[in-house]
Amino acid sequence: MLKEVLIVEGKMDTLAVRRALEADTIETGGFTLSENTLNNIAAAYRKRGIIILTDPDGAGERIRRFLTERFPHAGQAFVPKIEATANNDVGIEQASPEAILLALSKVRHSTITPSKEFTTKDLLDNGLNGGPAASQRRAKIGAALGVGYANAKKFLERLNRYGITRDEFTHHCNTQSN
Repeated sequence: MLKEVLIVEGKMDTLAVRRALEADTIETGGFTLSENTLNNIAAAYRKRGIIILTDPDGAGERIRRFLTERFPHAGQAFVPKIEATANNDVGIEQASPEAILLALSKVRHSTITPSKEFTTKDLLDNGLNGGPAASQRRAKIGAALGVGYANAKKFLERLNRYGITRDEFTHHCNTQSN
């Protein structure tokens, strides 16, 4: 049984999680997030900790941002979009148990004071911004680092906020070059 409570968007996401492991979930119901749901998330956050596992799409990112602002020490788990897509649909419910377990093995926690380890120059020097394949490269490296896909600005923020080390970054940039 996972100690933390997983925050997912809907019932089908809960079913997908339960195919992967034994864990409690709280469903947001999309972006509706009723007062009762927020109270349940707050209680879980205080008592057991929470891990946000929303869909790798625009709506999922909006929910993640909203919840992270309210619960800054929440764990963040990201299933790459390519591993959460099936039948022209994107969501945790489409992810395999293996993809969910891999995402949970790479949970990151936000730091209150982000580091200034990485700059836009790091992104440019590693083909993660400004080039034709930058988006695909960010997706691959984001999946490897466990920070998910994001545009260049958000990707840089995640590198600095989620405690990515220079060695991790360099290793995955070099691995993806091959």
